[in-house]
Amino acid sequence: MCGVVGISGTSDINLQLYDALTMLQHRGQDAAGIVTEDNGQFYQCKSNGLARDVFHRRDMMRLIGQVGIGHVRYPTAGSSGPAMAQPMYVNSPYGICIAHNGNLTNTRALRSDIRQTDLRHLNTDSDTEVLLNVFAHELQVRGKLAPESVDVFAAVEHVHRRCSGAYAVVGLIAGQGLFAFRDRFGIRPLCFGKRQGPRGLEYAVVSESVVLDSLGFELIRDLDPGEALFVDKSGQLHLRQCAETHSLVPCIFEHVYFARPDSMLDNISVYKCRLRMGERLADKLLRLRPDHDIDVVIPIPDTSRVAAQALAERLGLKLREGFMKNRYIGRTFIMPGQKERKKSVRQKLNPVKLEFAGKNVLLVDDSIVRGTTSKEIIQMARDAGAKNVYMASAAPGVRFPNVYGIDMPVASELIAHGRSDDAVGHAIGADWMIYQDLEDLIAAASEGNASIDGFECSVFDGAYVTGDVDQAYLNNLEQLRSDSIKNSEQLAMDLDRPQTIGIHNNSERANG
Repeated sequence: MCGVVGISGTSDINLQLYDALTMLQHRGQDAAGIVTEDNGQFYQCKSNGLARDVFHRRDMMRLIGQVGIGHVRYPTAGSSGPAMAQPMYVNSPYGICIAHNGNLTNTRALRSDIRQTDLRHLNTDSDTEVLLNVFAHELQVRGKLAPESVDVFAAVEHVHRRCSGAYAVVGLIAGQGLFAFRDRFGIRPLCFGKRQGPRGLEYAVVSESVVLDSLGFELIRDLDPGEALFVDKSGQLHLRQCAETHSLVPCIFEHVYFARPDSMLDNISVYKCRLRMGERLADKLLRLRPDHDIDVVIPIPDTSRVAAQALAERLGLKLREGFMKNRYIGRTFIMPGQKERKKSVRQKLNPVKLEFAGKNVLLVDDSIVRGTTSKEIIQMARDAGAKNVYMASAAPGVRFPNVYGIDMPVASELIAHGRSDDAVGHAIGADWMIYQDLEDLIAAASEGNASIDGFECSVFDGAYVTGDVDQAYLNNLEQLRSDSIKNSEQLAMDLDRPQTIGIHNNSERANG
């Protein structure tokens, strides 16, 4: 999962791009990057780390221009490291940069086509570079000295025909403008807004609407599945549906975990969705355990807090903040390896012992993926004096890998794969546990937007909406994603030497 932003302004937008990335930091903590454009020249700064660590005052001063894009990344399949940081660049045609959130599912076939048919070179194993070169090739065959909106839209049409998977893209064409597009299922989120600038209308395209709120843009709407946007060099906005077939099937895990609660996704409030998740989970708990002896409900910070609040209210129980969070520790779900995740839990959370001592405690989490974090937290609750520790998950059991841009690993690393709910509870050390039903999660997420055709729920039900994911694909994914392979790759990386080819890199560390 990543975060993307693109801004077409009427004055320098470097600081606004930086602010946008800090607002999107929850979507990726592996790397950050910004590219701006001025008079046909790109200016770049990108590296591993958080936005606050990648960009310094000297970098921001060099990122000149009134149009630009930014990206925060966390790795899914393949390698990590500075060379994989986005935005990515290709010099032909025109000079194009893109930032991408998602994951392609036909990358292997595309890489072969790009080399043998398009006659283009790929320098990394990133599917973002694949997507960039497909778009660049399809724009190049238009044969225009200066592309217009019709040419950009034609290129996106061919991207949809050639590429399968999830992709929300923002990009720049040197001297021509800002473009963006969304895959034909709308799996990954992308919305756009406008504001009045000092010399005319300005536009922004972002992963989450909260960024628009923060920067003073008015949310216009989400990009439709398959739709493309182009803001030309004169600041004119162009929109077109570029997919022959399309349907709105967004990723439901955005509502469960990734998105901020103050965001709107496809016209649905993430906050209200999580409230409904908590209410429905409480109803299930009352059906299954009407004589429960829960004394207190305690959320596991932060993404479970809204659901836990609604659940406690429905049950007529006290909600207490039993864990204090160290806000200088990143999201453990995004940690690249099991050892890092396990170590960070006790650094990240510390129990308030008075809220546990002698009580029957219901812990509420947004989801349970590997189970390592849950097991550690349950033990922390017992060490703090809890009499009994129960666990509730606002999402169903995660039993299948994700192939659309979320780092949910191979099935064997998922705690719920091949286990009953009771067996999961036993494995993580809970006295009993309860999962949300999938139909209740879907009902909670879909309320408020009748145009949604369904949700991408593959991590819960194993149904992959693009229709091209088979066991052979999942076996290959296992080789790319297993924690042991990620850890060995990480040891081989030189994290202090970012690599950039072809455009100005405004990070002194990258040049050193």
